[in-house]
Amino acid sequence: MKESKNEEVLFVGTYTDNGSEGIYRFHLNLGTGELTNQTLAAKIKSPSYIAFSPDKNSLYAVSEVNDYKKDDGSITTFRVKDTSFVYVEEQSTHGAHPCFVGVSNDGKLVAAANYTGGNVAVYNALENGNLKPSPQIIDHKVLDTTRKAHAHMSSFLNGELIVSDLGLDRIKKYTLSNGKFVPSNQKELVVAEGAGPRHFVSSNDEEFLYVINELNSTITMFQKEEGKYYGKKTYATVASDFEGESFCADLHLSPDGKFLYGTNRGENTVVVFKVDETNGNLELVGRESVKGNWPRNFTIDPTGKYVLVANQRSNNIVVFNRNAENGTLSFVSQVDLPSPVCLKFY
Repeated sequence: MKESKNEEVLFVGTYTDNGSEGIYRFHLNLGTGELTNQTLAAKIKSPSYIAFSPDKNSLYAVSEVNDYKKDDGSITTFRVKDTSFVYVEEQSTHGAHPCFVGVSNDGKLVAAANYTGGNVAVYNALENGNLKPSPQIIDHKVLDTTRKAHAHMSSFLNGELIVSDLGLDRIKKYTLSNGKFVPSNQKELVVAEGAGPRHFVSSNDEEFLYVINELNSTITMFQKEEGKYYGKKTYATVASDFEGESFCADLHLSPDGKFLYGTNRGENTVVVFKVDETNGNLELVGRESVKGNWPRNFTIDPTGKYVLVANQRSNNIVVFNRNAENGTLSFVSQVDLPSPVCLKFY
């Protein structure tokens, strides 16, 4: 439910070791691009990633901790009523430091990626959105004895569960069989050793998959051929003359699929690429300063007019106007908030 026709409602997950208390709600004025009416929507420990059910009646938030139970983080379910949250329950993610939660298109499955735990917990959701206990645990630690598994994103795409593992340099694919996820026909996508795949996004027709690699500051483009994805090209996200350390964070396509955006923590920029919708190739448009430090998660508002960036270390959220014709960004406004790391429109 929208507060008014000229506004969108934004929810922000934060780390709570720096003055924040949980999930915050803002109103984005679509006319001015300003964020107003900050309120604490839910008091919860370090909700570093949040996701709504498709019907927007439930919200799932992971707490990126390792002490909910011994070496476990947690996932909390909220009922959503008129953009307010009602606590339902909290349960274990069966792994330390969960950093992502994905929800299937039908709302029946919820997957939490445990970064330090190196595994994924897949829950069955009831019709009311509540999560059944005893999720399926997909353990990546058993896949490689020399490298440390770090599940970073768990998302549902075309009926499959896809998990990027930053430690294994793999994007693992699972398909549902007899109620359990098992390795898919194409069980994994491989990126360069040490690249550190973090987040991914598919084109609207699922023909192309783009993976942003945290550790070597690149984006890898995969193309689907006969139902399988094959790596085609890799693009640098930071400027060639940039000196110093930089780590990629998040990436999103514009609603029309014509531009791809990614965040660089260190260079502190949003990189902008134009997408060739025929072959999926990327052409660099430019980079825009995030007006802050350590841009983490970002989002594009539902109208496609604004890009909002969560700057974790400078404790601010910055709003940019997005030029729909050429993809470029221009600064509009900013608001202070301690350690913002996840932005989701309702």
